[in-house]
Amino acid sequence: MQNNKTLKKSITFIEAMAIVVGMIIGSGIFLKPGIVLSNAGTPTMSILAWVVGGVITLASALSVAEIAAAIPKSGGLYTYLSELYGGVYGYLLGWVQAVISYPASVAALAIAFATYSSFFLPMNDLQQKLLAVGILIFILIMNAISTKCGGIIQTIATVGKLIPVIGIVAFGLLSDLAPGFSGIHTSVSGAGFGVAILGTLWAYDGWIGVTNMAGEIKNPAKTLPRVISIGVIFVIIVYVLFNMAIFQVLPYEAIVSSKTPGADAAEALFGNGGGAFITAGIIVSVLGALNGYLMTAARVPQAMGEKGQIPFSRTLSKIHPKFQTPANALIFQSVLAIIYIFSGTFDTLTDLLVFVLWIFFTMGVFGVFILRKKMPAEKGRYRVPLYPLTPIIGVVGGLYILVSTIISDPIRSFVGIGITLVGLPIYFYMNKK
Repeated sequence: MQNNKTLKKSITFIEAMAIVVGMIIGSGIFLKPGIVLSNAGTPTMSILAWVVGGVITLASALSVAEIAAAIPKSGGLYTYLSELYGGVYGYLLGWVQAVISYPASVAALAIAFATYSSFFLPMNDLQQKLLAVGILIFILIMNAISTKCGGIIQTIATVGKLIPVIGIVAFGLLSDLAPGFSGIHTSVSGAGFGVAILGTLWAYDGWIGVTNMAGEIKNPAKTLPRVISIGVIFVIIVYVLFNMAIFQVLPYEAIVSSKTPGADAAEALFGNGGGAFITAGIIVSVLGALNGYLMTAARVPQAMGEKGQIPFSRTLSKIHPKFQTPANALIFQSVLAIIYIFSGTFDTLTDLLVFVLWIFFTMGVFGVFILRKKMPAEKGRYRVPLYPLTPIIGVVGGLYILVSTIISDPIRSFVGIGITLVGLPIYFYMNKK
């Protein structure tokens, strides 16, 4: 393999949009409505929580999009933090993403795929793990052969996952199975509504992954702001309509008590086949998220390798001479994910790092203020609308998640910081080297 500094620019606007939408819409929208409703108290307040969570996400997305337009390089947030705050901050995020966060998320999605597949094909624990590894290896091969293959899988999976969602929205909003927006109207406390917003923010997570692909997107300075903003707005509309449809189909008590309100709504609308319909939708949905996460994950160790910031940098930075993909970095992420699948540590690792990743994410949103001081605006380059209000909303949303997380689970939050700081000796060693 040769060490080629430039990846092939093969990701189209549609494929980039599929990465944004496909990485946000996982299994959360099918499972979260009941949790958000129980915290919000009423269907109306629940819808408001989804809108507020969406506005916070959109404000963050619009802010980061300005940075992406100014620094259209692969590596995403790792690259932005390195250039805006200094190398050590970007490195610490890259270290956490490359070694733990991304491969653990990939492992969790592969296991989720196998778990939902057992609805149709009963499997024991080992068989589920083997299926998880099998689907992961398939996604790895497709992305290693061609980034275009990964983009096509992403587009097909994103369209596929929207079919059950659109089906429930279309039939649900037109149904008269239950008096819409009725039910128990409990008193809503500020804390309850705040927890409801928190639940929606997890469901909106994932859009920033597309920025990792900047080096492979055609005209990234223009394309990234457009796909990020349009993609997030589209997901907000889908989430709000999906919840409205569920409230139209199921009574309050049924939604709050159900772990799978999406499947229950599908069953009410489409009969006994509804559960199978929605489960198939979740499987496709998880497949799209898995493909998006592995595709974008590999770009972080590859970018770190180019800067010599990670052990085996020369190997990880290499681009395959024939396929022009970061094949080594893809294999590296997949091997770690397989280790996490068989060790069963993926959920623990992702939980431990929630707090840390939101520190870096909030720094990224705030980075637009630093960007405007460091880099004068070029004529025609995208700039965040309603500045400085928009990034302030994004930063406040990020701080809210950080405060909520540290209050609810302080030990796990500090352990996550400890895991992150373990990377510092490697950073200084690699710098010295």
